[in-house]
Amino acid sequence: MWLSFVQFLTGVPMTSEMAFECLFISKDAELLRTISGILQELSICVEVCFRAGKAFDILQKLQTDLVVIDWEGEESRDLLQSIWGSRKRKKPIVVAISLHEMPIPGAHIVMNKPVSQPEARNSFKTAYRMMLIDHRKNVRHALMARINGTLEDGRKIRAIVTDLGDGGAGLCCTEELNVGDSLRLQLPLPGASREVLVHARVVWTREGRAGCEFVRIPPVDLMILNDWLKSRTIVKKPLVAV
Repeated sequence: MWLSFVQFLTGVPMTSEMAFECLFISKDAELLRTISGILQELSICVEVCFRAGKAFDILQKLQTDLVVIDWEGEESRDLLQSIWGSRKRKKPIVVAISLHEMPIPGAHIVMNKPVSQPEARNSFKTAYRMMLIDHRKNVRHALMARINGTLEDGRKIRAIVTDLGDGGAGLCCTEELNVGDSLRLQLPLPGASREVLVHARVVWTREGRAGCEFVRIPPVDLMILNDWLKSRTIVKKPLVAV
């Protein structure tokens, strides 16, 4: 059984504007109350699941950024192994809350019971920062801009940049590209002061499309690109400083 966390506590459903999604696995009402205010301060939308054995099915259906596990031994361990063994490319940040002081391989953050407000606040602020970094690294922004590029051998290509992210770009190109090809690209960024120069490497190709990773960007261009990406990475701001 699972339900909206705020609805669980107050009967009021969460709104859809929350950016980060969390699955909280626990049947400890006191623990949920202890950290509920902190999660709301961080603008994290939370679903509650009472059993680790049911959680993985939920995770397969949701795009979850954070998983909080009230640790209960073997069932929790199986859940953690399932998360890391999942075929999903983007894995959630995992916070484990344990009654015993012990390392939990696979958990990004471990808290011990009883959990205090200051400890929980610091831990979830750290988790929030990790989610934000991971989100900026994985999010892709549609661009659909025509560009000219130059291969390492001097060959010119014309392509369309379909999407752009923190570490690379997607291309649609009529010329043949091969995995490992090095490219020099001038990227037009809508609203930016000028185009940015990036040196990229092709990491996959498929039927006229290619994915490239950035391998080198001049410092000024990197600053412009980072500012542009941040301006389009819209995440609801927490109510507290993180």
